[in-house]
Formats: sequence, C-alpha cells, structure tokens
Amino acid sequence: MTPQLAPYGTWSSPVSAQLLVTDAVSLSAPSADGDAIYWVEGRPSEGGRNVLVRRSAAGVVEDVVPEGFAVRTLAHEYGGRCAVVHDSVAYFSNFDDQRLYRLAPGDAPVAITPEPPSERAWRYADPIVTADGRHLICVRERHEDGQVDNDLVVLPTDGSAVPRVLAEGHDFFAAPTLSPDARRLAWIAWDHPQMPWDGTELCEATLSETLEITCVRPVAGGMSEAVQEPRYGADGSLFFLSDRTGWWNLYLDAPEGPVPLAPRDAEFAGPAWVFGVASYAPRADGSVVVTWTEGGRMHLGTVAAGHELVEVPVAATALGRLSIAGDQVLAIAGSPTAPLGVVAIDVSSGECAVLKQSRQLTIDATYVSVPEAIEFPTEHGLTAFGLYYAPTNPDFVAPAGSLPPLIVASHGGPTGSCSSPVLDYEIQFWTSRGIAVVDVDYGGSTGYGRAYRERLKGNWGVVDLDDCVNAAKFCVATGRANPEGLLIHGWSAGGYTTLCALTFRDVFAAGASYFGVGDLGALARDTHKFESRYLDGLVGPWPERQDLYEERSPIFHTDLLSTPVILFQGLEDEVVPPAQAEAMVAALRAKGVPFAYVAYEGEQHGFRKAESIIRSAEAELSFYGQVLGFEPAGVLTPVEIVRVESA
Repeated sequence: MTPQLAPYGTWSSPVSAQLLVTDAVSLSAPSADGDAIYWVEGRPSEGGRNVLVRRSAAGVVEDVVPEGFAVRTLAHEYGGRCAVVHDSVAYFSNFDDQRLYRLAPGDAPVAITPEPPSERAWRYADPIVTADGRHLICVRERHEDGQVDNDLVVLPTDGSAVPRVLAEGHDFFAAPTLSPDARRLAWIAWDHPQMPWDGTELCEATLSETLEITCVRPVAGGMSEAVQEPRYGADGSLFFLSDRTGWWNLYLDAPEGPVPLAPRDAEFAGPAWVFGVASYAPRADGSVVVTWTEGGRMHLGTVAAGHELVEVPVAATALGRLSIAGDQVLAIAGSPTAPLGVVAIDVSSGECAVLKQSRQLTIDATYVSVPEAIEFPTEHGLTAFGLYYAPTNPDFVAPAGSLPPLIVASHGGPTGSCSSPVLDYEIQFWTSRGIAVVDVDYGGSTGYGRAYRERLKGNWGVVDLDDCVNAAKFCVATGRANPEGLLIHGWSAGGYTTLCALTFRDVFAAGASYFGVGDLGALARDTHKFESRYLDGLVGPWPERQDLYEERSPIFHTDLLSTPVILFQGLEDEVVPPAQAEAMVAALRAKGVPFAYVAYEGEQHGFRKAESIIRSAEAELSFYGQVLGFEPAGVLTPVEIVRVESA
C-alpha cells in the first residue's frame, strides 16, 4: 500500500494510549524455589497493584497473593524487593499496612510483624530466609515521633516473636545476605549525606547458632567508594561490586583484601535506587553470571576460574534482576523489538525462553522505531550520550523537505540513565505518530563510570540542562528535528530539568513536567529521609547555599518563563509533594503563561493506575498539538489549556 502523505505529528498509530496499559504489567524480582519460578507483576489494570506470581514446573501460572493484598514496600519510599519464597511458603510486605505476612500454600496470609503504632509506620524490605526456614532477616524502617530510623532485624517466620535488631547505628541498610552455613551475615550501610552510589560500607558479621552477632568487620567501602550487592557463593566466598577504580566491577573478598574479577572499564551495576538490585549471580559451580553496560547496551557473561570474562551471546540489550534457577539464569530482559519479560537463559548457549512478557498485545515490527545510539558535543569540550528514535510508520510519509518535532526526554534520578534500548511503547506512542524522541543520558547519568556520574556534583540544574539543550541542537544540526518543533518532557528530576529548560533557555516550544521540582529549597525541606540530603551533593548544603538553590529554581524566575507547559502530579506523592506543582501553577497563572495542570487522586511518585497513564499520554499529545498547530489523529480526550491575561 502506498504511504499516505501527512504532516509529522498527525499520523494515525496502532499504539493508542489504551495500548500502553492493555494487557501490560511491570515485572520484577524473578526467583526460583525448587522447581517453581516466582516474580512480581505490577498491574495498571488493578490500580497499580503488585502481585506475586508462581509458574510451576508444568508451566502453570497463577497468582500467589490473593485479592485484597498487594506486594509492595514503602521503605525509602521507592521500595523494591519485599517478597521471598522458601519451601513454597511466601513472605511479603503488604502495601496497605506495610506489615510482613506469611502465606503457606492453601492458607490465607497471616501477619508475622506487629501492628504499627500508626498507619504504615513500620516498613520492611529485602527479606531473606534462613536455610532451615525458621527465621527471616530484613531491613526495617520505623516512622515514629517525627523520626525515621533504619536497621536490620531478625524475626521468627511463624511470627511468634517481635523483630530483634541485628544491626543499627547507620542511616541506611540494604542487601542483607547469609552465607550457606548461616554463620556469616553481610550487608551494606551508609550515612547522610551520602547516597548509595556515593559511598557505602560493606560489613560482615559472625553469627552464633541463635543468630546473635558475635563480631563485625568492615570488608570494603568508604566515603568515596560505592559498594553494592554482596552475595555468597556456594563455597562461602563473598562477592560484591565496587567502583573503587571508577567503574563498578566485581570483587571477591580475600584475606589480602578485595580481589578484582575480570576488571574492565565498564559498569557491572547501576544505581541502587530500590531494594533488590541484582546485577550478577553466583552459580553452584563457583562461576558467576554477570551483566555489564558497554557500547550503549547491556551484555551477559560469566566469570569462572582464572577470572576470565566470557560473553554469552544473547539477543537482549536490556538485562537485570538476575537469579539462579538450576542450570539456568532468570532475568528481566528485552530488546529494541521485544518488550521486557521474565526469561530463563541457558548460559552455555545463550538460548532464552520467555516465561512472561510485560505485554501480550504487540504491534507489527514495521511500526517500531529502533534507537540509534548518539554521542554529541556539550559544554566545556565534553561529550554526552543518548538514544535517538526516528519517526517510524509505514502507512505515512511526511511532505518533502519537512522535519519532525522532537521530544527531548530527560530521565529521572537524576542519578539514573535513559531508557534502555528495549521496546518501550511509551516512546513508540510518539514515534509512530511522526514525532522523534531523543532519550538523553546527560552528565550525571550512570553507565559511563564514576567520573561521568560526578559531572553533576554541585551542578544539578546546570549540566543536565546544558546536555538536554545540546542534544536538541545536535538533532537539529544533523537534520533529525525541526528547530521550530522542539519539545521536552521528564519525570521527577527530569521534570525539574524540563522546567529549567523552559525557564532559563529559549530553545523549546513547549514541555511536559511529570511531578517535577520547581523549588529546590522546598525539596530540601520537604522530602523523605532517603533523599533528604541528596541535594547536598547535587547543589550544595542547605540552608547555607540557599542563594544557589533559588538561583537554580524555576519558581523564583517565572519572569523569564513564557513557554507553554503542562504539569502532571500525583496527589499522594511524598517524594515531590503536590505543593511543588501547585506553586508552579500559581506562578504560571499570575504570569499569564499558557499551561495545563492534571492531578490524580491516589497516585504517588510515578503513575501506576491505567486511567492515569492513559489520560497523561492523551493530554500531553493534545497539548503539543495545540501548541505546535497540528491535529493528532484518532479519538482522544483533549486537555484544556489555561490562558490567563497577566495583570
């Protein structure tokens, strides 16, 4: 069929806003227990509920957690791994009350931790179970009397006693792990103002038969060394990841000190924003399965005797959450043409069996925009990185000589990275309509070593802004984008960069801020414990450098803002509270800048409900169409742009 001639942005697309959530789930925490495999599904169709799922050896898939329960912890607010299965018995943190529950086959869930003194005051994460099944060790976070305290605790799995403290005295704990003989326990700890990618300490304790700590020793880490993911091998060897060379590499604890295994100028880990990050997995034969980022994609390999790294050829370009299942490795994996899924990988051959995909409905590959890794010049003679997605739709062609609008995507974190080169329908939603996307890994992003990550030290609101602007300029200069159709959007920290770009630069025609930061000082004063000192490193100490916070906060410079913006906000967001968006709305209204504001009851930091995700995509598209003067194809609910004449 001959493609139809139509302007960019007006193409009809098989990727509707409804398709973003239809039969779609998020997937995490794959693990094996006996012959069964478990994972956690986040379901937009069920209001964002997280469910523990079991796949039997016969391939039968069923929910483990019954209706009325959801597997999710609010520890660190971002949560992460909060369920474990041992001998077919599941233990999990329940979202509504944040208590730990035991769930044996055929029984109803039974709480094994005390009822907290106030709603969701005691939270649990990163659980592990002793080999005999009698005890559970995990991170606990207590919210009491205006204070938040974190520690490591142990409790009987039958709930017959209250949790007993194993380790305390640090601001944060994560990743407890037991040796095979249950006589040694290792964990990660760190203190303010450090974040887990700045500097952490790996500790190992000797345990008595009654799980009492008899002595503790530091293994590795410090103020300028970020250690992650301690794990014991089958022979009791202690492995961990450290960036002591400037790159997160794999190490083995030894009497003479940490021994590097297959050292490489590549990242074998990412930032530990959530509990349960799993970038590698020791095998029973003594080898270790690893993942690493290099050359714009992720790789899978093994490290065996002699410390040689052998790559395993796999089609996946995004890999994470590794665990061992017999002779196979479980992972969450995907590629530019395949959505993320729970997979079982044969390490000897690289063959991959998909156990569960994040979505069942797919589109024809001819509509899929495959990303191009780009490097572009930025300030101070440096280079930054990104993924460029060209408009792709076989049914349409744009008028000769025209160039597409471009969305610059600024990722959250800001210590994070752009979307992996994996099929992402939220990006294809735009590219299949004739709108290009560049996903930017600005300075401060992970995947490029500690030096690149530390470009953002003291420079948040500067380096990220420069790199996003320069990504847009690069796409214009190389014929990838229309200079009159430059757009920018971002979530959380990316929303802050978006607001900065619209305020301090005259490059973009419009932007969309999803729960973005408008006032850095308010964020420093009014956020949760995990990030309460994050800005010390990104901006400067508060309140000593209040001048710098105000200098880089869009809310104090609305006299410079004239670019239309749409804001999205969850009204239960504890990370970036609604007051941030509401202050920006008041300023936009007073200035007379065209804007739209979409707020959601029951949503927190990141939208999980189907209706919120659908509404956001349609509203953002409608907003851009009105600003740039194109009519989006299809039936969608338009968003009303508020246009108020300034006083």
